[in-house]
Amino acid sequence: MNTQTLHAATTPISTANPGQRVGDALARILPPSLLLLVQRLGIAAIFFLSGRTKVDGFFTITDSTYELFRSEYALPLVPPEIAAVAGTVSEHLFSILLILGLFTRLSAAALLGMTLVIEIFVYPDAWPTHLSWAGLLLPLIAMGGGKFSLDRLLFGARGRR
Repeated sequence: MNTQTLHAATTPISTANPGQRVGDALARILPPSLLLLVQRLGIAAIFFLSGRTKVDGFFTITDSTYELFRSEYALPLVPPEIAAVAGTVSEHLFSILLILGLFTRLSAAALLGMTLVIEIFVYPDAWPTHLSWAGLLLPLIAMGGGKFSLDRLLFGARGRR
């Protein structure tokens, strides 16, 4: 047996299993900041597009939106006119802030609060959808907007993601 063969025979095979090696490679390709960016854009699109269905033109809340908040979206203790404006403004404002990565934690928390209100008072049977929204919002609340955000640019690296 030559030295090279002996070395190969006595050198341990990598201790990482194939799944671990693939996971390590994916972690390098998909860093947390990229994942946070995709989460921000994905959940912002859902809420922004919902908000756009409630307005005409740039931002005129439609009569049908007010009617929707009087009937299907009726909330206890909140007049429908106030709920319609608050909901429509929130869907637009917090979505835009998430896209920019500005005040990410606050924006994600506001949209999570809206999600909880929708789940509890409007569509309690839609929990699978609302759970998927929460799954996108909770990491943003916990970790912020990541490197690709205005939060990072303006306020520094508080969360090193």
